[in-house]
Amino acid sequence: MTILRLYSDVFTIFMTLAAAIGISIVSDVIPSTEAFSVPHPATNIARSFLSRTTRISSLSSSSSPQDTAEIPSFPRPSDGISIDHEEPDDAIIHIAPKAMSRLRELKSKQEESGSLVLRMGVRNGGCSGLSYAMDFSNEDDIGEDDVFDEYEDEGIKCVVDSKSMLYLFGLELDYSEDLIGGGFKFFNPNAEESCGCGSSFGV
Repeated sequence: MTILRLYSDVFTIFMTLAAAIGISIVSDVIPSTEAFSVPHPATNIARSFLSRTTRISSLSSSSSPQDTAEIPSFPRPSDGISIDHEEPDDAIIHIAPKAMSRLRELKSKQEESGSLVLRMGVRNGGCSGLSYAMDFSNEDDIGEDDVFDEYEDEGIKCVVDSKSMLYLFGLELDYSEDLIGGGFKFFNPNAEESCGCGSSFGV
């Protein structure tokens, strides 16, 4: 009886598994199992496992790219603010209103007369592979291979070296006044990925 009960348990679990994965057992090939149908906890365990597996498989197959959550697009500091400066034709770097306001403040504090020269570039490094470089320079350091946007009415020049042009063309420079994470912000249409702090990017 013990062997018969064991065979009954194995056969019942097999039939449950077969039914769950869609295998058709022909009744005239395999005899009726009513005589061997002995209730056992193993049967309930198998059915419970198959039920959970079927639900998980159904959820996975029904998911689509539209169901995947997208990375949120955070608002830019100058959103909703009108540009109050004249941008040069074919500008390399687009300076947003808040960034221009900050540059005006910095220019008013510079000791030397003449234009405020803002040099921007790209260097290797950072968590995404490339990092933005930005510093103040002077007009004597503008080389033949440099290209620049000149804001004549503002007395500001934005200089980019020729190697960085490929990565920075079309970039928008903005400025955030947040106490944490504030400062100049880079919005680069050429970047395929960017780190959380926004100072590093990859292409």
